Formats: sequence, structure tokens, C-alpha cells
Amino acid sequence: MNFDAYARTGVDLVNARLDDLDALRALFPDDNAWMRDEVSERDLAIFRRAQKRLRDVFEYGTSGRDAQAVAELNTLLEAYPVQPRISGHDSSDWHMHVTSRGASVSAEFLAGAVWGLSVWLCEYGSARFGVCADERCGNVYLDTSSNCCRRFCSERCATRSHVAAHRARKRAAVGEQVPVAAQPTAPADSLTPVS
Repeated sequence: MNFDAYARTGVDLVNARLDDLDALRALFPDDNAWMRDEVSERDLAIFRRAQKRLRDVFEYGTSGRDAQAVAELNTLLEAYPVQPRISGHDSSDWHMHVTSRGASVSAEFLAGAVWGLSVWLCEYGSARFGVCADERCGNVYLDTSSNCCRRFCSERCATRSHVAAHRARKRAAVGEQVPVAAQPTAPADSLTPVS
């Protein structure tokens, strides 16, 4: 099983807009087209609750609250248990599912996402769970940097944030300088020496 891929489904869920059933359907990639076809309004409510709880896990990890991240993931593991089974039609199609036959879309997706994030935490620590430092974003990410120094979910957010900070520093520097036109000047006749 590819636990990183399952962990990334957790990231995708937290970052998804779940305004309606169509928005939820957009969460499923083509290799999970069956989920798009079978997802229901009931699943939408379950996904929204799980999304909030998984966001909490990332916020706990980002702020160094490991025990709370672990406690929340343990609670989610109980709510969405992994029950692995082999599925497929023939020897060229065997693959693993993380829930029992007939499980709902939400049970299947969330069991994998929670399991993947739990394995990720055990493998790398909760400090590798990140929330984008760009105030306008808020997306979560898994920090795969070599020295655990990532602060943004994407290059786009990093660039946007750095440009905004540069412009703010530039404005502050200009504001500190007194404009030449605003400096008081002596009247022309006061510059002429008195004899």
C-alpha cells in the first residue's frame, strides 16, 4: 500500500472546497471514478466534519502539539477503521481496499486518508504537518523538505508572500525618508552674506 498517497488524500480533503456535492465529486481523481458516481449528500456531511477534524490535526502539528495531533488521529482511526481486503477481477487487477465490501464512499476514502496521515505522523512526526504561512491561503501540506523548513503549501504562495513582504519593506523605507520637497528651505535673500 502506498501510505504517502493515502496521506496526500487527507491533504486534498482538507484543502477542498466542499460547498456542494459537485465540489465533493471534484475531490476524486479518475482512478476513483466509482467514488464520484456513488457519493451522496449523506457523504458530503461526513466529509465536512472529517475535513474540520483533519485540519485540527495539521494545526496541532504545526504548533508543536504532538499529543493532541495523535489523540485526534486515534479518534479518527476509531471512527474510520481500516479493514483491508483484496479486490479485483483477475490476477492482473488485484489491489487493496481499506474497508469492507459495501462500505460507503466516505468510509472508504476517510479510512485511507486517516490511515495514511497516521502512518505519516509515526514515520516523520507531526512537525511535518504544515499550514501555509501565506495569510491569504490557509491550505495544509506535508513537509517533505530535507530539513523540515517548509512554510508554504506551494511556490505560488511563497512567491506571493515574499513579494508582499518586499513591497511592505519598500513602503516602510520610503515612509521613513523625509521627502526633499518637504524639507524647509531658507529664503533666497537669507543666503546672501550681509556686508
